[in-house]
Parts: sequence; structure tokens; C-alpha cells
Amino acid sequence: MSDGQHEVIARGWEALVATARRTAAEGLVVGTSGNVSLRIGDTVLVTPSGVPYERLRPEDLTGVDPEGNQILGTLAPTSELPLHLAVYRNTDATAVVHTHAVHATAVSTLVTEVPPVHYAAAILGGTVRVAPYARYGTPELAANMLAALRDRTGCLLANHGTVTCGATLDEAYDRTAQLEWLCHVWLTASSVPGRTPALLSEAQLGDVGEALKGYGQR
Repeated sequence: MSDGQHEVIARGWEALVATARRTAAEGLVVGTSGNVSLRIGDTVLVTPSGVPYERLRPEDLTGVDPEGNQILGTLAPTSELPLHLAVYRNTDATAVVHTHAVHATAVSTLVTEVPPVHYAAAILGGTVRVAPYARYGTPELAANMLAALRDRTGCLLANHGTVTCGATLDEAYDRTAQLEWLCHVWLTASSVPGRTPALLSEAQLGDVGEALKGYGQR
């Protein structure tokens, strides 16, 4: 690896750690739950297993190749590595954020799709699906997630949490934050006795999606 490549990898690791710490600081994960990854060419940088984000240092850099073989670092990659690699093998995303956000996880136990109470759903490609439950770290979970992510940039994992992806870490993180907010709004609105939240139609979400393509996210 050239000096230039080393520098790119080092900067990527710094950005990944900052994003992971942001998920903890903003209450989207507890302890060492959740994980973040960044694809740089044929290298996937990923948070290691069982290490609190505030303790991660430059020398803790952890990376694998597209097949999951460790090529950087000595710490074990996250147990959710199959989930991250599945996204990279099947989409053009270069960043993935997985959290156990409270409201999103609660919603994942109640519905098979997040009710579209706000046009923020369009930022994720449309009505957000809930992937059927499978144990963490398994190929089954990765497969269920891929089906839920079809034509979307985010989904819920039943009784588990969220997955979002994007072209950058900031984009993937922002989608996670929007998804958690959307779930919070629905839970809040649906808790009002005797009232049912009004939902947007697929056509209305599609209209917003087209507007976002032309003018950027609002």
C-alpha cells in the first residue's frame, strides 16, 4: 500500500470513528451496540467488536476485503460484518450505519412497514420496510435486510434496530437520524387516544422523491 493509500485509509478511519461516536453521543446506540463501516476501494473499514467507541484509537484501525478476510488491524471486526458486506456487494453504497435506536427499534416490533406519517420517508426511497427477525450476525439477517432495502436506502430490522446506507458516512448517518425521527413521530401521534394518524400515500411520497432528486433534500 502506497503512502497516499495509507493516508486515505487513515482519514477514512478517523471519519468512521467520529461517526460511531456520534451514534453514541446522540443516543442511537448503548454501550458497544451498533456498528459503522466505510468502503474505500477494495477495503472495508469497520468498527471492531466489543470496543467502546470512545476508546478507539488510530492504531485500532480494522479492515477487511470484500470477502470478509481481515487485512488491517488485529481487533476482531463487528459480529454484524455479514450485514455490511451484503450492502456493499449488492449496492453502490460506500457507507453503512447500523444502530439500536430506541424509537425505531420499538416500531420494528409493531409493524411490517413504518407508517408514512411524514415525507421524510421519501429521503429513504419510500415507505420503510421492516426486515423479518433473524439472529444478529447471520446470513439470514443479511438476506432479510437486503430484501427490505430493495429500492431503499434504509430499513428496520425486526426486534433489533436500523440499517441505512449512503455515498458518504454523513449521508448514511443523516438517514439514520431521519428514520429514528420518523419512527418517533409515528409513535407519538399513534399514542393519542381515539385518534389515528393521517398517512401519506405512495403517490405523495413519490412526488416528494422526485422533488428531492431535482432540488436536494429539505
